[in-house]
Amino acid sequence: MTDSAPLIRARGLVKRFGDFVAVNGIDLDVWPGEAFGFLGPNGAGKSSTMRMIGCVSPPSDGELTILGMDPRRQGPAIRARLGVCPQEDNLDPDLTVRDNLVTYARYFGIRRAEARRRAAELLEFVQLTERADQDVEPLSGGMKRRLTIARALVNQPDLVLLDEPTTGLDPQARHLVWERLFRLKQRGTTLVLTTHYMDEAEQLCDRLVVMDGGQIVAEGSPRALIERYATREVAELRFGADAPLDSYAEKLAGIGERCEVLPDRILLYADDGDAAVAAVQARELSPTQVLVRRATLEDVFLHLTGRSLVET
Repeated sequence: MTDSAPLIRARGLVKRFGDFVAVNGIDLDVWPGEAFGFLGPNGAGKSSTMRMIGCVSPPSDGELTILGMDPRRQGPAIRARLGVCPQEDNLDPDLTVRDNLVTYARYFGIRRAEARRRAAELLEFVQLTERADQDVEPLSGGMKRRLTIARALVNQPDLVLLDEPTTGLDPQARHLVWERLFRLKQRGTTLVLTTHYMDEAEQLCDRLVVMDGGQIVAEGSPRALIERYATREVAELRFGADAPLDSYAEKLAGIGERCEVLPDRILLYADDGDAAVAAVQARELSPTQVLVRRATLEDVFLHLTGRSLVET
């Protein structure tokens, strides 16, 4: 991808917990300046991989280098150059918004004056300057998330790890976090994130891997994955609450490239969705609802794994 060395390099990376293999021999490279994503359902192995990259969980087998160093032997040196935004906000409720950043900066040996300067700069970046002297607890979920991201940047890291950065946020807060992360990417910051939100991966990631069962089942840019595993358009057909969808699917054979039967609808994959719908109607089939849309990463995931990304 570039002439420089990857910031993260894994070959045959494995993580076991007893007899359970959470990560099963994956290979990957993350290059400077890119936003790289792990997409997959809960239990796919993405968080276990992130913990190994973050040097808080040692690999069970395989090769892993972070910033050119071995996490088994140089974990503290690597962690000093990482910014980490965990899945759950762990801000200090006894400190103000500003002091959460200043105190965290002191852990990295940053002088107090410099820590306060960086805190002011980061609070402006995440649009929390007016909240600087307030307690953390009254902040909204979106504000706490932005503060956690700001804290991850206080040591000016070479690599920022974000585990499910917008889980639990409302749409407005999610989009504001996305905008801040996009600005970081524009600055050349290398981002590595996990998500089970397909629109998030499509918005933020230059390149991503889809994980399932501890393995990488696909890799590429969002657009490349859609072009490889889906079609340009998808026609969503609904036939009523009690309609025998499998029977309808048999009658749709030959229309488009393929069809997918979901619990409540049928997806027809075709380069021309409107033409596919016309072909359905020509066979005297009458869907109660029709939606033609462009293909997304959700369609890629359904094709690769046959189930929804979000599992409970």
